[in-house]
Amino acid sequence: MEQIQHRHVQVRGVKLHVAEIGSGPKVVLFLHGFPEIWYTWRHQMVAVANKGHRAIAIDFRGYGLSEQPAEPEKATFKDLIDDVVALLDSLSIDKAVLVGKDFGAFPAYVIPALHPQRVSGMITVGVPFMQPDASPVQFHLLPKGFYMSRLKEPGRAEADFGRFDVKTVIRNIYILFSGSELQVAADDQEIMDLVDTATPLPPWFSEEDLAAYASLYEKSGLHFPLQIPYRSRRSSEDYHLTDPKISAPSLLIMGEKDYFLKFPGVEDYLSTGAVKHFVPDLDINFIAEGTHFVQEQFPEQVNQLITSFLDKHGI
Repeated sequence: MEQIQHRHVQVRGVKLHVAEIGSGPKVVLFLHGFPEIWYTWRHQMVAVANKGHRAIAIDFRGYGLSEQPAEPEKATFKDLIDDVVALLDSLSIDKAVLVGKDFGAFPAYVIPALHPQRVSGMITVGVPFMQPDASPVQFHLLPKGFYMSRLKEPGRAEADFGRFDVKTVIRNIYILFSGSELQVAADDQEIMDLVDTATPLPPWFSEEDLAAYASLYEKSGLHFPLQIPYRSRRSSEDYHLTDPKISAPSLLIMGEKDYFLKFPGVEDYLSTGAVKHFVPDLDINFIAEGTHFVQEQFPEQVNQLITSFLDKHGI
């Protein structure tokens, strides 16, 4: 960890926080999800650097140590995609392997569809390729009170989270989203109410880890993380994608107990091979007992899958 270097890079009007370790022409760029930050990739960064790669992880705009955009309420996923491409340009990186987790998977799979010449490989963790306007998820079947619906409501999550300090919010989210069931609040509940205050942190997530996350979110706040991913649209019109195909070698890593597999339509999308219509050269690996935070829960297994994939394809 102490070998990871930190700096800020000016990209499209904001300074992005960039963490980096390793050197050489083969680059792996890690993209976090929510409630994560660059730190979520700490184990994987060291592992790929030890294999001779240059490992880079960023805080997306509005997250952690990166700057807030001037008008956060107008931000879209296209901003994140354009930021990543601009960062590659700024760092004089022609091609990279993109690794995305949770909502970070979205830019990780849209960029190779839009800019295949910039991507040597694609890895997503916890979320497969999903076409922006034709998601396999049957959202209309999700129950009332589902967490995504609650977080989309302007002001509601702010009031819910505002009852607690940032550290408690992050603690609760890690506990809640480490489960295998969907997070659904009753009419008289908010999302934070779903966590029993006596519940301990997952055994693989230390108080030191919690403090690291909390310090970064105390800096950035939670306003922008509610805009992206929860309140920003994802439309194919923004990207001119009609029937996208990912030609780069690709890997999907899923925890067998990831609650995302309970989203209506997701298991069928994976088990029938429908995802391979878009990503023909895709390997899918499930990790037993793995949850939504599998890269932190079972870092050695995830590291092995990633480094073996890089070796297999010479990227």
